[in-house]
Amino acid sequence: MARIKGGLNAKKKHNRVLKLAKGYRGARSKQYRVAKQSVMRALNSAFAGRKQRKRDFRKLWIARINAAARINGLTYSQMMHGLKVAGVDINRKMLAEMAVNDAAGFTTLAELAKSKTA
Repeated sequence: MARIKGGLNAKKKHNRVLKLAKGYRGARSKQYRVAKQSVMRALNSAFAGRKQRKRDFRKLWIARINAAARINGLTYSQMMHGLKVAGVDINRKMLAEMAVNDAAGFTTLAELAKSKTA
């Protein structure tokens, strides 16, 4: 039986990586071996970045809630504890949104939290 060379498959694999490396500078977009390393690193960084973004947004929401809670005479932890005791099930994203755009509504929640902790 005749031997089948893997040229077509290798070419396909190389082109897939080089397509991902398009726009990279110098050899990173031209040479397969260098492009493969760059693409692997870029994909790892992209994965890590998606996880980091979630952490960054949570930090931002907590900072906003804390700032608005302190205006209403509470700390962040007192506010969250008070809301939990009161049975208010609202996530940090929505609380931060209220803190920025609906100060009156946030004040109502802060007063509720304050009454439940005291």
